[in-house]
Amino acid sequence: CNLTGWWKNDLGSKMQVFEVGKDGTFSGEYHTAVSSTQKPIQPSPLTGSQHLDGDGQCTFGFTVNWKKFSDSTAVFVGQCFNGDDGKEVLHTSWLLREKVDSEPDDWKATR
Repeated sequence: CNLTGWWKNDLGSKMQVFEVGKDGTFSGEYHTAVSSTQKPIQPSPLTGSQHLDGDGQCTFGFTVNWKKFSDSTAVFVGQCFNGDDGKEVLHTSWLLREKVDSEPDDWKATR
């Protein structure tokens, strides 16, 4: 699986992965289509790592820092598959951590 390039999800968010290094590390930008903040959405930096293997169905993970418009950070983990149509498809899960004002509010900080 070659993560380099543009990817789009079902909600219209887009991710651009710049070149993946020989060690599997990569960086890029995430362009989210959804947000709970009132500030204008802006592209956000991402950094990650891809497990390079021989069958092309690699696992990977990356972190997105929404610092340009939000006080939250998201982490994604996933795997690349070769779809029935021959196109590569990514399946991911994510966690989003929002900033809260106090430790008692910690329970509501992660989605």
